[in-house]
Amino acid sequence: MPELPEVEIVCTGLNQATSGLTITGGQVLLERTIAHPVPHQELFWQSLVGLHIINWSRRGKYLIASLANDRDEDSGFLAVHLRMTGQLLWLKQYEPLSKHTRVRFFFGQIQELRFVDIRTFGKIWLIPAGMSPESIITSLGGLGIEPLSAGFTVDYLIDRLSKRNNKIKNILLDQSIIAGVGNIYADESLFESRIHPETIACSLTKSNCQDLQKSVVNVLKRGIEQGGTTIRDFRTVTGINGNYGGVAWVYGRAGQPCRICGGLIQKIKLAGRSSHFCPKCQASPT
Repeated sequence: MPELPEVEIVCTGLNQATSGLTITGGQVLLERTIAHPVPHQELFWQSLVGLHIINWSRRGKYLIASLANDRDEDSGFLAVHLRMTGQLLWLKQYEPLSKHTRVRFFFGQIQELRFVDIRTFGKIWLIPAGMSPESIITSLGGLGIEPLSAGFTVDYLIDRLSKRNNKIKNILLDQSIIAGVGNIYADESLFESRIHPETIACSLTKSNCQDLQKSVVNVLKRGIEQGGTTIRDFRTVTGINGNYGGVAWVYGRAGQPCRICGGLIQKIKLAGRSSHFCPKCQASPT
């Protein structure tokens, strides 16, 4: 699933490609992709065609476009969640359609934005004027702090971890605590801060929390700089793979030597998710 760096990169690409452009039409090839209004394709395009995109923003792993009409009046939002395999690709209309294309947005008679999704878990919402994205997408309201914001401080992390008896890896994946961090960057952050993924959150010292806060920020920024991580399906808006996987410390490197100590990277399951770590660099909590 795309995580914060990948979604941020897509957001930047969407702004470069579509900001200021008017939606002139489109096609829904899989109706259940449209989460709101459900599942009325005619209403969807009646409400959308003629509006232009002011800009795209990211909240957690959601992409949100602010819309306006021809008088520059606010006209609601278009929201997208890529889920596991979703891609937003900026293409020429004459380019062959992938069999996994779910929705097409036309901008004039040359360019289009295609939503491609192999697993079909991705969703698109059209939020009417006068309503907030959170009023339609309830999970948006439950998101925690943005880790690249000024509010993500050591004190914030200490406050959120001090009374939690869960394993720290599971805490990092809790979107109500930190929005946008997923499996890849949680593993990488724990390695950089030398914390074992099974460490109980409330047992972390202030020094541990300082290291972890710094590592989360650094790892996410580096992920963005490297163009994100392509494991299977992630592509930028222009179809380019991410490069972070090639420089990852532990994620996806089970059985390979640690880049620091030379010990073998291990993989375990925590809450049904794989966790990669170095048993030498990240001492076991037991």
